[in-house]
Amino acid sequence: MQAVGRPPRSAPDGAPLHYERHRPEQTALYRLVQQHAAGFIAHTKASTGGELPRFIKDEFDAFLECGILAHGFLRLRCGDCSHDKLLAFSCKRRGFCPSCGARRMSQTAAHLLDHVIPRVPVRQWVLSLPIPLRVLLAAQPERVTPVLQVVDPAGV
Repeated sequence: MQAVGRPPRSAPDGAPLHYERHRPEQTALYRLVQQHAAGFIAHTKASTGGELPRFIKDEFDAFLECGILAHGFLRLRCGDCSHDKLLAFSCKRRGFCPSCGARRMSQTAAHLLDHVIPRVPVRQWVLSLPIPLRVLLAAQPERVTPVLQVVDPAGV
């Protein structure tokens, strides 16, 4: 499969690239989350007397849907040979999904190398927050942006 008007891409050794669908349902991590997420949530509620933050439950649910054709897909068709492929939707989360985490890491690195690092002096900033503030921001993610704007008002 290739975009219209683009030459076919190849691997560094010259072999043509071949897309093989990722099958997350066959991984040990997927089976572990599928079997134990509900029990973990119930156990945590029973032992602490409180609910887990919504974003944690959402991460589990999104991970269990990521890459599964039954939860949505894109049908790709080759313009030359009319061969079809199905591309499952991904969760695009920052949690523990290894596939989406690796893709995000790769895209961020490519963006930094192509657009940021060549144009500006490189500096590293480390922001460490007190633990009570970390807990607050984890439970109320809508407050992260205002906190970061205090640290970096220009939004760079």
